[in-house]
Amino acid sequence: MDGTTKVITGIVESTRKEGRYVVAVDGRPAHTVSLDIIDQLKLCVGGAVDAAGEAALEGAAAALQTYDRALNLLAFQARSARDLRRKLVQKGEPAEHVERAIERLTAQGLLDDAQFARQLARSKVASQGASRRRLQQEMFKRGVAREVADEAIAEVYEDEQVDEGVLVEEVARKKVRSLAKLDPEARRRRLYAFLARRGYEGEAIRRAMRAVLDAEEGREAADAIDGE
Repeated sequence: MDGTTKVITGIVESTRKEGRYVVAVDGRPAHTVSLDIIDQLKLCVGGAVDAAGEAALEGAAAALQTYDRALNLLAFQARSARDLRRKLVQKGEPAEHVERAIERLTAQGLLDDAQFARQLARSKVASQGASRRRLQQEMFKRGVAREVADEAIAEVYEDEQVDEGVLVEEVARKKVRSLAKLDPEARRRRLYAFLARRGYEGEAIRRAMRAVLDAEEGREAADAIDGE
């Protein structure tokens, strides 16, 4: 062998990540790879690695590192493809490896903007009573394309039989309980601002406030009379 040729001296399973293997070259751990890479590059203990082979091994290992980091990010939090791409680049992953990871995850069904948008819409409607406009804003912030967001929101509203007029009233009814100690004028201001931040339109807010506050203030007046 000439001086540019090296030898694979070990291929052992990684103790840090399942399904990954550490390749030792000339006695030193060099790269972490998958079984697919071992098979693709025909790696074996005792095998010779020339300069071109080592470059291919290094490139495959680097691409795998980006893919694994993308998997970790998705395991921590569901993301859109655009958001995942931005996060990976921020962490210093090479753009070409990022694109390969995005393509691979999409082909595997692990990255799906439409599914992500539906899950996000269901979650925000159930937990926060989010309006259509608030959902659109949230999805835009998370990198979901407008047409994908709109389709997901429409699907969730239909599946869950969401009536935004009823929804805003339910949200107002829950919020007003925490404003019980305020005087009526302050309560109205705070409730209006809260519902506006949720993305509801002015007329929908006013209708909800009439329904909720009139009933609430009527009960307070009745309680005051009873207490006399």
